[in-house]
Amino acid sequence: MKPVIVVHGGAGRIFKEREEGCRAGVVRAALQGYTVLKQGGSAIDAVEEAVRSMEDDPHFNAGCGSVLNEKGEVEMDAIIMDGKNLNSGAVSAVKCIANPIKLARLVMEKTKHMLLTDHGAHLFAQTMGIPEVPGEKLITQRSRERWKKNLEPDSNPEEFQKDLGTVGAVAIDSEGNVACATSTGGLSNKLIGRVGDTACIGSGGYADNHSGATSTTGHGESIMKVVLARLILYHMEQGMSPEVAADTALDYMKDTSRGFGGCYCCQQAGEWAARFLHQADVLGYCRG
Repeated sequence: MKPVIVVHGGAGRIFKEREEGCRAGVVRAALQGYTVLKQGGSAIDAVEEAVRSMEDDPHFNAGCGSVLNEKGEVEMDAIIMDGKNLNSGAVSAVKCIANPIKLARLVMEKTKHMLLTDHGAHLFAQTMGIPEVPGEKLITQRSRERWKKNLEPDSNPEEFQKDLGTVGAVAIDSEGNVACATSTGGLSNKLIGRVGDTACIGSGGYADNHSGATSTTGHGESIMKVVLARLILYHMEQGMSPEVAADTALDYMKDTSRGFGGCYCCQQAGEWAARFLHQADVLGYCRG
């Protein structure tokens, strides 16, 4: 099996001053994930590495580039899933963690649970020896300025959100196993404790060797309403190609909730697609 990895850097338009950095960051993440696959690593290792790379890049709404909640703090969500056995781990509303995707994988591998949140996730991170970082280190000047702008009476935070999306990756390894990973800082100026689609299995991501893997990005509440990631794979199970399955599911989301978003999916055979309801996302892929 020739390995494949598809990486996305978020939904929506890219402002010109950010374009070069965003594209470079996605290429870097894709290459780092693909290096794992070329060296015989698993799909789950590859998607974790790719997403970790973007969490470390301030151009993206994940990790150190996350947008801020209504109080001006970073709260992050992440999920990872292994299509070989349907094991999954997720964290939500976590603070002071540089790489939520690493913590999500530890939830998958070191607990009997699938999702830990807020204070519980923080205690688990301490138990696992995950270093705590000052919250200010995760806040960029751009995120701070966006937060302040959104506090103005006539602002529309959701409109600004369209250039700051969730990041993620899907991959197929040399043994034909698939995996997905997704990470986000969520919506700008969101309510404290808000959890979007990313941490919810079947919405922010899903992976199953029998059908494929999907990672989603966009307006979380709309994605959750239709359980977008699992819906895409359902259509693929009915015989649709990844492209047709993604378009069908996204059209349904648009018709029912009028939400914006995109998805990135692959089949075990190696076929993949990147589809969206708006301007093109930041995308990178590598294939053996």
